[in-house]
Parts: sequence; C-alpha cells; structure tokens
Amino acid sequence: MTDTPFKSGFVSLIGRPNVGKSTLLNQMLGQKIAIMSDKAQTTRNKIQGVYTEERGQVVFIDTPGIHKPKHKLGDFMMKTVTTTFNEVDVILFLVDAKEGMGRGDEFIMERLKTVRTPVFLVVNKIDEVHPDELLPFIDKYRSKLDFQEVIPVSALHGNNVETLKEQIFVNLEEGPQYYPSDQVTDHPERFLISEMIREKVLHLTRDEVPHSIAVDIEQIKLREDGETVYVSAVVIVERKSQKGIIIGKSGAMLKEIGKRSREDIQALLGSNVYLELFVKVEKDWRNKAKYLKDFGYREDEY
Repeated sequence: MTDTPFKSGFVSLIGRPNVGKSTLLNQMLGQKIAIMSDKAQTTRNKIQGVYTEERGQVVFIDTPGIHKPKHKLGDFMMKTVTTTFNEVDVILFLVDAKEGMGRGDEFIMERLKTVRTPVFLVVNKIDEVHPDELLPFIDKYRSKLDFQEVIPVSALHGNNVETLKEQIFVNLEEGPQYYPSDQVTDHPERFLISEMIREKVLHLTRDEVPHSIAVDIEQIKLREDGETVYVSAVVIVERKSQKGIIIGKSGAMLKEIGKRSREDIQALLGSNVYLELFVKVEKDWRNKAKYLKDFGYREDEY
C-alpha cells in the first residue's frame, strides 16, 4: 500500500462585493473566521483560513470585494486583491447566480486573462435560482474566459462545497504542511475579536452606519479570578451622528452590540469574557494613513 502524497497550496477567493466569499470560506473551514454581512465590502483585510485533512492543506485567502476605490482605504483594499492573483495556486472567482453578470465581473475577468493561475468559476447562491437558469448563466461567463472548472454551489447551505474541495485538491501539487493541523487562521485573536465586534455593528445598524467604522482592541487580559478575560475595545466612527446611532437611546444599541459580540468572543476564547465597549469619533479616518496603520490596515504586511 503506497502512501498518498500530501498536497498543499494557496487558494484566493475573489469576486464582486457581497457575492458570498466570506460565507464560502467559513463553510469550507467548518467554522467562522470571516465576518458576514449583507453590506458590500465587509472584508477589508486578506483573511487566511487554513483547511487541513489527511490528503493535504489548503490556505484560503478571502480578499475584499473588487470595486472602484473612493478613498485611501479603498485603494488599500484593491491592492490586496491584485497582489494575490499570481501568488496563489488556484483562484476561485465567485459570482452571484441571482444577480447576473455585471460590469464588475467583466472588469475582473479582463484582469484574469493575463493570469497563469488556474481559475475556477464558482457560481454561488444556486439555491435562489431555478436550475434551468444556470446553464445560460454559466455560458455567458464561459464566453468571456476559459475557466479550469465551473462549480455551482450554495455557500450558505453547503451544497456542492465538497465537490469544490475535491477539485481544489486535484489542482494542487505535493507540498509541505504550512500550519499545524488544528490551526484555522493565521490572524491573531486580537484581529478576530475586532472583526466580530465590527460584524455586530454592521448587522445592527444596517444602512445608518456604513463602512466608516473600525474597531480598535485596546486591551485583552485575564482578570484576577483567573477565569474571565477582560476585553476593552473602541468603535471608531467618522461623525458625531454615527456615534449617537451606535450608542443608541440610553445606551441600548451599544449594549446589544456588546452582548452579541461577547457571545462570539467567548466561543473563540473558550472562557468567560467581560467586554467593555467605547465609541470614538475620528473624522475622515479612512483617508489618513496614520489611522489606517493604527487600525491594522498595513500595506507592508502584503
């Protein structure tokens, strides 16, 4: 009996904003490391998710949704996308089955024409369209680019995700194990906690507070009882009106954000958590390099 070679490689998830990249990443890993929201451009940094099994290891990179930048933060987000194109072993190009082809998809496919990396067309949200609509939808994309594989999935429900994993491994070569088997991301706990809090703000405030928020973790420490982890975090907004929305009437909104965030953080850390949240106004922070670095958007990391 011959040993099966261990395969490994890096896989990038790209696509327009809000097509389900973070949802697919979480589904692939079997747990949540990327925040999910129905707001576009939820993902700002490259999230590295690590999937390991007997046959190999896949390092997934979830990139920001490709869009036309409107500020320095947007420029940074787009640079993180384009740098991954030729640095990975497989590219998963996600599209939304119910939305149809948009100008953003055409823009991405033009960029992909010069890439040597195998590109999979991953058609997401197939549970939301009639099966008869899928083939004509796929043919439109095939007429624009020669894809290595075309795989329809439902990232939310997990339909066909195992088939997608199988094809990824088919396209990977024998390689080393980059991370320990029990590691699912290369991001530190501080980053994951800040993302969990930011997700709750996006969910609860909806369109009232868009992407002009950041979360800065000021302190994480074990309290004297030896069982409770104390977390102090600041939600950064650009305007006083946004601060009022996040705090809410008699502090009700901030309390709810804290309650929901604490539940996720406790699951992450496996211990009791005392979470203290503050809200601070930093006008126009997304256009100031100092704040982008302070809040973790460092170009030199990419």
